[in-house]
Amino acid sequence: MKAIAQDSYGIADGLEVRDIARPVPRDDEVLVQVRAAGVDPSILHLMTGKPYIARLALGLRKPRNPVRGWDLAGVVESVGAKVTRFEPGQEIFGVGDGSLAQYACAKADKLAPKPANFTFEQAAVLPVSGVTAYQALSGKARPKPGQKVLVIGASGGVGTYAMQIAVSCEADVTAVCGPGKADFVRALGASDVIDYASGEITDAKQLFDIILDAAGNRPLSLLRRVLAPKGVLVMAGGEGGGDWIGGMGRQLGGYALSPFLGQTLHSLVARVRHKDLMTLRNLAEAGTIAPVIDRTYPLVEAAAAIKHLQAGHPRGKIVVAV
Repeated sequence: MKAIAQDSYGIADGLEVRDIARPVPRDDEVLVQVRAAGVDPSILHLMTGKPYIARLALGLRKPRNPVRGWDLAGVVESVGAKVTRFEPGQEIFGVGDGSLAQYACAKADKLAPKPANFTFEQAAVLPVSGVTAYQALSGKARPKPGQKVLVIGASGGVGTYAMQIAVSCEADVTAVCGPGKADFVRALGASDVIDYASGEITDAKQLFDIILDAAGNRPLSLLRRVLAPKGVLVMAGGEGGGDWIGGMGRQLGGYALSPFLGQTLHSLVARVRHKDLMTLRNLAEAGTIAPVIDRTYPLVEAAAAIKHLQAGHPRGKIVVAV
């Protein structure tokens, strides 16, 4: 089968199209014939091995699995001995290590039936970003009608889903995005827009009940200035902060401060689970959420798709059609 692989951590130019053996599923896994794969910031961490702390899971000196990719949608080819939830021929979506390939293995508890009204390309860009947005706006941060919600990184993958979820809860949403994207986020339901190139979140001159930071580069002190006294901050993105721990330093700072404040400062490392994928499936089939696809690339151009992501701030999601 053809796959996008790398033998050592590095840049997108190090990715190669290779012919490799088809993987064999373990007892709790499903072999998926991949029809489409999503490209999101998590793939950059897989590729670069940064922050270095991530290598504890990915492989210390080189990737344990040389094939890149995470999000996927496709058709069940075969199932492991202990898998009862799926059967060959079933259309599914979820995550599997090495999705930028014609076939990939995925744990059964990280898959769900594909939304009936979604194409494979649409379903492939839903798992990681969709689950992140949903988990961020659940629990203490669940929007209520009329609440003020600030979404930072509103035009990105997580942001576009979060906008739709917050609007469906009848919240009043302010979007933070880059130049030229105001109309785009307004179409998703934003009542107000802040262009980060010409303004700052303090320009809104209001306090927010919920802040979802999916961009990860503002200091806690600035975020707290616009957070209501009993408000909830969810940090779902963590860029910067150095090569060793990345944005985790800011998130750890939030955990340390939160017990002493009326505000809740929460960090999110999303976990893709079957039950949350089923929730997304239901939201998708009800028309509550839908992906915004910026560009589609063929498998052999996966490196170009990743470079487009690195170039900065696509509108919505990037997908690779296999």
